[in-house]
Amino acid sequence: MFENLKHDNVRARAPLRLGLGGGGTDLSSYAREHGGAVLNATIDRYAYAHLAKNNEGGICFRADDLGEIDHLPCTLDFDVKGKLPLHRVTYAHMMERYNNGRPMPLSISTTIDVPAGSGLGASSALTVALIEAYALAMRLPLGPYEVAELAYELERERLGMLGGKQDQYAAAFGGFNYTEFLAKDVGVIVNPLRLHREYLNEFESSLVICFSGQSRESAKIIEKQVTGLKALDEQTMAAMHEIKQHAAEMKSLLLAGQVRKTADVLQQSWLAKKSTATTITNSIIDDLIGVAMANGAWGGKVSGAGGGGFIMLLADPSRRHNLIEALNENGGAASAVRLTFEGPESWVVPG
Repeated sequence: MFENLKHDNVRARAPLRLGLGGGGTDLSSYAREHGGAVLNATIDRYAYAHLAKNNEGGICFRADDLGEIDHLPCTLDFDVKGKLPLHRVTYAHMMERYNNGRPMPLSISTTIDVPAGSGLGASSALTVALIEAYALAMRLPLGPYEVAELAYELERERLGMLGGKQDQYAAAFGGFNYTEFLAKDVGVIVNPLRLHREYLNEFESSLVICFSGQSRESAKIIEKQVTGLKALDEQTMAAMHEIKQHAAEMKSLLLAGQVRKTADVLQQSWLAKKSTATTITNSIIDDLIGVAMANGAWGGKVSGAGGGGFIMLLADPSRRHNLIEALNENGGAASAVRLTFEGPESWVVPG
């Protein structure tokens, strides 16, 4: 039963990401026809997975941050869209593909550093962390492109969760990347940004994230965007083209160390993004961004699909502390954040 389990107690983690520009152009309904491009960076917030042999003989899935637990008999005869679907679908795939279709009694537990619906690609990071845990436990030779594509397949195709591909690739590769989604599904190219250290330090010193206190339902927002694209809605299509161009502009500006000008384009991109669906912003988000702009922020936008979650801001580093205080005094939960340059990591639990 356990012959394909090479390690019976492993952990893995995958980084969350900030979406600077191009978000939405990675949706297949846009990228397949026009090609998409996204600029994002992974940060020091993670999704974690722990895989261990279950000596009680069944299957146990847990999401400790959500307080949810799911006990199942040792079988593959279950609905992958049931409770804790990411846990279920990843387990089902791994047993079907790499264990000759036989179930294995395992305990799988997860946590994520941020609330649900954060806009930081947490669901995809969790899927990547789960895949990496199985890959180590079963010694599977999966590279980052394979991990990203598998995470996309499990989330978008098997579970039918709406969204694009940027989150899976961000979590599977890590780092500061300009990722191109080629037209006609030709492929995906991940281009790491090789920033001079002083440019990177200045960017990171300018960066603030702020939780708006609302978890957004990205699927509903994405559905509105996709509807506009399928209907060839002129406003949605024009906004998507503009958003893609903004991602390329921000990439070039960052490579030249122009953080202040990057913030200006970030602000323009936020205005374009708001025109793709009416639910992307609300009064709380607008008020927090207004507070930020009045207290030293150069520009900002919601990270992810919108409607809530985290706001990312670029500000004068000398005013960042006061900016964070002002946001926290006005109902936000703001902090500095560090960039990370490693993709997912997995390890055998010592002892």
